[in-house]
Amino acid sequence: MKSFAAAFLTLAAARVASAAVTKRVTCATGQTTANAACCVLFPVLDDIQENLFDGGECGEEVHESLRLTFHDAIGFSPTKAIFTDIFNAGGGGADGSVITFDDPETSFPANLGIDDIIDAQKPIIARHNITPGDFVQFAGAVGVSNCPGAPRLEFLLGRPVAKAASPIGLVPEPFDTITDVLARFAEVNFSPPEVVALLASHTIAAADHVDESIPGTPFDSTPGIFDTQLFIEMQLRGVLFPGDGSNPGQVESPLEGIIRLNTDATLARDDRTSCTWQSFVNNQAKMQTEFRAAMAKMAIIGHSRANMIDCSDVIPVPKPVVGKAHLPAGKSMHDIEQACATAAFPTLTADPGPQTSVPAVPPS
Repeated sequence: MKSFAAAFLTLAAARVASAAVTKRVTCATGQTTANAACCVLFPVLDDIQENLFDGGECGEEVHESLRLTFHDAIGFSPTKAIFTDIFNAGGGGADGSVITFDDPETSFPANLGIDDIIDAQKPIIARHNITPGDFVQFAGAVGVSNCPGAPRLEFLLGRPVAKAASPIGLVPEPFDTITDVLARFAEVNFSPPEVVALLASHTIAAADHVDESIPGTPFDSTPGIFDTQLFIEMQLRGVLFPGDGSNPGQVESPLEGIIRLNTDATLARDDRTSCTWQSFVNNQAKMQTEFRAAMAKMAIIGHSRANMIDCSDVIPVPKPVVGKAHLPAGKSMHDIEQACATAAFPTLTADPGPQTSVPAVPPS
């Protein structure tokens, strides 16, 4: 009898603990969340979706907001921080300094063009009780959720206001060597596979300033869908420049209407990263999982997870991926430049019809 009573009490305690874990708070706005501190985010979410992302589209502002999460977070250098004082000369990482100190950060060469999305975000920040650091990462996570096939990104609340601008020269550029790119990421504790995972962001990205003659040119043929086409198409043989010819940081593209960065193309072919790159081909689940993990790590560079509040349940759930992995029309497996030495490239079929050409979408 005593053993039964003990077991019953243990079970009851477990149920109470489970209920405590799963109990949700109803916010004044009517939405629910696991933590009352996250309620402040629902008005921000509605404002972002309506006034930044045009009612929930996966468009230019999403691409640029996602780009901003990276340009803000990578602004951290432990080696420069050795010499820091109260001015935080090593940068604060994902602290919103790119907005708080947009002068001088928007003038950094690697940050060309980010002033437009900063100008679009600033009025929304001013309307809410949220720090620029939290807003940059929140807007990026919300924006990604608008793209079919994307993972639901983690969002942690609690970044303080930035104390100083990031140092110049910390954002990798498309003409950098892969050794330099990997070294810059290693400085903030990212491995080569994590670097490749982060670049899944390019499946919904576009370039406005690599070739000024063709702003809004995407990196793959399905820029409105978070799918594995980037990893497929980056492995195709380059045959043309889509705009006015070669530009710094650009190499030949496989299709009319997409642009190819030198760093992306090299990561797809370098011995240190090519097999990770290829592993995402036609593996949506792997790409989603590893991108989510890499983004979660990037979004708190310069901060301690223990000091932050998990508000991930405020982020909308993305729709499923549209379509399936394929070679673009007019291409075949003979156009694949095999790079991974330990595994064959997955066999894919091409879309029917004339060779794929992607119309550029001008930035808004």
